Amino acid sequence: MSLFTGCRVPSLFLGSLMLSFAFPSGAFAQSMFPPECCIGGIALGPQAYSFNRFTFFEAIDKAKQMGCNVIEAYPGQALCPDEKGVQFSHDAPPSVWSKALRKLNKTGVRLVAYGVVGLGKDEESNRKVFDFAKLMGISVITTEPDDIPEGSLDVIEKLVQEYNIKIAIHNHPKSTDNPKYKFWDPNYVLECVKRRDPRMGACADTGHWARSGVNPIEALKILEGRVISAHLKDLNEFGNREAHDVPWGTGVCDMGAILDELLRQHFSGPASMEYEYNWDNSVPDMIKCVEFAREHGK
Repeated sequence: MSLFTGCRVPSLFLGSLMLSFAFPSGAFAQSMFPPECCIGGIALGPQAYSFNRFTFFEAIDKAKQMGCNVIEAYPGQALCPDEKGVQFSHDAPPSVWSKALRKLNKTGVRLVAYGVVGLGKDEESNRKVFDFAKLMGISVITTEPDDIPEGSLDVIEKLVQEYNIKIAIHNHPKSTDNPKYKFWDPNYVLECVKRRDPRMGACADTGHWARSGVNPIEALKILEGRVISAHLKDLNEFGNREAHDVPWGTGVCDMGAILDELLRQHFSGPASMEYEYNWDNSVPDMIKCVEFAREHGK
């Protein structure tokens, strides 16, 4: 995964801009999520990648339409309908970040996570992502780190401790074309983080585990205590990389048991619904996921 490049934003600018908006990262990033962010006991909202055919502003509106007050962004989404040539990311100009903050503030949706973004051994490149997260009030950076044997986690851990921002290692499906890819295996992710700062853990992508033939509930148990965030999915098939998303409770992933296991582990979020199907009109299906979570949490 490639990293964005560019100059760092001066800390003076960061500080002044943060004071201008209602969602500073400090207290929110360090505390439990407030009740208005939670559905069924978990801070639940969409991953904006579910709406990658739309803009970030439209994704925020869709989150609100679904009854959600949190969202996870991803790097490179078009900012808004009037500026489709402008991308929202940690590499964007500060004026873009300011516009995004205003939209979030106006809508009442909190940006709680960001990714998947590459992090590696280059501290300055990593620091740019952390500066962006601090400014935007993001509590979790979702990543698949580069060069783990060469020490990237040492560099990342230093920044986790400095910024007090969590890191969650994401899992894509097991790949026969890339046998060196190991993040699909919860045991490998656990090995990466178990001796690290407790703010370093997993972004549990339940759908990609199912595509890899891994039981999501057993994977969550393996990672107990290190589940930082989640990408929650229900699928139409198990063990098939081509399986697609379906509304929660209608597929093979036993979403009720997944939610129960997360709550048993005292997980409060953030959890993102990442719906990668019916791309042009996924909101009705995602509303069914929200309704499932709400009813199950009663």
